[in-house]
Amino acid sequence: MKRKFLVVILVLFACIGGTMSHAGATPSNQQILAILKQRVEQEKQMPGIVVGIIDRKGRRLIQYSLADSKVDGDTLFEIGSISKVFTAIALTQMAERGELKLDDPISKFLPVKTPTRNGKTISLLNLATHTSGLPRLPDNLAPKDESNPYADYTVEQLYTFLRNYQLTRDIGTQYEYSNLGAGLLGHILSLKAGVNYETLIKTRIAQPLKMNDTTIQLTPKQQARFTKGHNTFGKPVSYWDLPTLAGAGGLRSTTNDLLNFLAVNLQLQPSALNATLQKTHVPQHSTPTPEMQIAIGWHVLNHKGTEIIMHDGGTGGFRSFIGFVKNKGIGVVVLSNSENDINDIGLHLLDERIPLAKREAPKQRKAIAINPKLLDAYVGRYQLAPDFVLAITKEQNRLFLQATKQPKVELFAETETQFFITELDVQVTFVRNPQGSVNQLILRQNGQNLPAKRLN
Repeated sequence: MKRKFLVVILVLFACIGGTMSHAGATPSNQQILAILKQRVEQEKQMPGIVVGIIDRKGRRLIQYSLADSKVDGDTLFEIGSISKVFTAIALTQMAERGELKLDDPISKFLPVKTPTRNGKTISLLNLATHTSGLPRLPDNLAPKDESNPYADYTVEQLYTFLRNYQLTRDIGTQYEYSNLGAGLLGHILSLKAGVNYETLIKTRIAQPLKMNDTTIQLTPKQQARFTKGHNTFGKPVSYWDLPTLAGAGGLRSTTNDLLNFLAVNLQLQPSALNATLQKTHVPQHSTPTPEMQIAIGWHVLNHKGTEIIMHDGGTGGFRSFIGFVKNKGIGVVVLSNSENDINDIGLHLLDERIPLAKREAPKQRKAIAINPKLLDAYVGRYQLAPDFVLAITKEQNRLFLQATKQPKVELFAETETQFFITELDVQVTFVRNPQGSVNQLILRQNGQNLPAKRLN
């Protein structure tokens, strides 16, 4: 859900490797506590973090935090894009009840002209599987407050975007992760149900699963348990509000609530929603990541014979992970009150062959002035993956980076070849070949060094 520059899928899977040995038992509570303690104290990645594990033996909660940021299983966090899973479940349930069909065109539910291409219209299922052809974000998202970037985006702006947008690829042919698409789906389902998004999710999913802390608007008692979010460098930041695009990332929840949710997904607990949830686990389309497919709302990772059904989330001050392995009967929740990545912890707990990332304590970097002429050698396009390019541009003697389908961010010089982004713990190093020409860059993020070759 994050609006800032973030190489989400690439960083998530850059560390997936390890041996061909079989996945072992889940680490003990003490082993997990040691991981969390190192992440909080030594690597200074977050003030507080909670891990919940559920399997056929029961539940476990492990948490670690600084003294002034206590968290536990009942602490509320923003869960960001995990909200998309609930949106997709609501869609599946409404289809089961005959209120709509998965292949219904979105134009059927909206009072505005919607994008089409080659005679085909976007369906509800296209929105749930990120195959609509809609971009990650609408191009008329221009927040007055960057610290709460979706708060003032209105339904009228959404409709204006839909009226004017021209699709750049055929509908249903390619996966492209879209916060816009998921938010639009939540809006459409709310219109059809005649209630707001929060009420839709609470009445149809959260309350039947006894997830009483999964909500958007908090009661005074819930507000007292709502932890404060923090940026990469540990500074408190604003909560996020998503009045129009709530279906993409508006929910707040707790570890205990999400363990209740996992119990039903794993069929460890009976529920009238069991059959509905199982339908959302079925892969629907490939993604640019070879090991990954998209189901209805969920992502499905096939790692050396282990199928992990998962989703993560991120807002300006929070990160979240939820995942499970059905044939092992195990599920994991990880919630953190920092925007620094925690996916590696969740994946490692589900399959020990997926290693933990090596983190470094965020460093407050100081920009230096360099000769603007040096920047000319760095301008160009650098390929990080087949469908993911980093464009480096120079504007008014300043250097900028823009990743595919992401906002442009400024790069600040730390040395003549090393640059950094101020909003995130991300660095870029330009590398020259023996002939002296810049032929690649190295992107460092979340403990990973990712090379990108320069395109001619």
